Amino acid sequence: MSRHRDDGMRLRPARAVGFAVSLALTLLAVVGAAGLLPTASVAGVGSSQPPPSASGAQPSLQPVAGLEEQLHALAPAAERTHRRADQRVDKQSGQRSDKPTDHQAPPPARSGSGRRVVFDMSAQQVWLVRDGGSVLDTYPVSGSTTDNLKPGRYAVYSRSERATSYDYASTMRWMVRFTEGARAAIGFHSIPRDLSGEPLQTVGQLGTPQSHGCIRQRPRDAKTLWDFAALGTRVVVVR
Repeated sequence: MSRHRDDGMRLRPARAVGFAVSLALTLLAVVGAAGLLPTASVAGVGSSQPPPSASGAQPSLQPVAGLEEQLHALAPAAERTHRRADQRVDKQSGQRSDKPTDHQAPPPARSGSGRRVVFDMSAQQVWLVRDGGSVLDTYPVSGSTTDNLKPGRYAVYSRSERATSYDYASTMRWMVRFTEGARAAIGFHSIPRDLSGEPLQTVGQLGTPQSHGCIRQRPRDAKTLWDFAALGTRVVVVR
């Protein structure tokens, strides 16, 4: 009985060697598929190296090394991918997580000095400038598609947290008026929404003329200007 059990559990030498080789090849294939051996080669198993020569010489195996360096090299590309994803979310949501312009970029030299809001019609850009001349914020906007605003110096004369367009077809927030147009006041405000609540333009279109007279801003930027531009605040428009 004892011998019978032992014979049943014992592998013959040839079968044992074959089993060991098969197991080793399977492990190598699994590890290679997982990408843990990107540069290693084993003759006859997923190798780009030639098989043993007629003389029996084995090809040299490349060492499995430099994995940490390879991961570091991939990190910048992964970071850029995440940044691109963040930008896509930013355009869809209308919420800015990363300002598209340099906050320290100076306003146009022809915009004067002192505390002021500067609107450059050619650049479709706004600057909020503090008393000492430092820039609080700068960002792209969408001004009018018609030439209804002239370069010059103005002042904020009216503000409304919520407002309606002259034709009652859209609403906007954080309206800061500084002059009058042919049909209605001209000011800064958030991107308008129609009566169903849909925005009249995308955030991605900021930086190009899109409005019928006013200066449209991203909601967050509109609130920043609202907090900055009290009644009487100087507004400088340049071209």
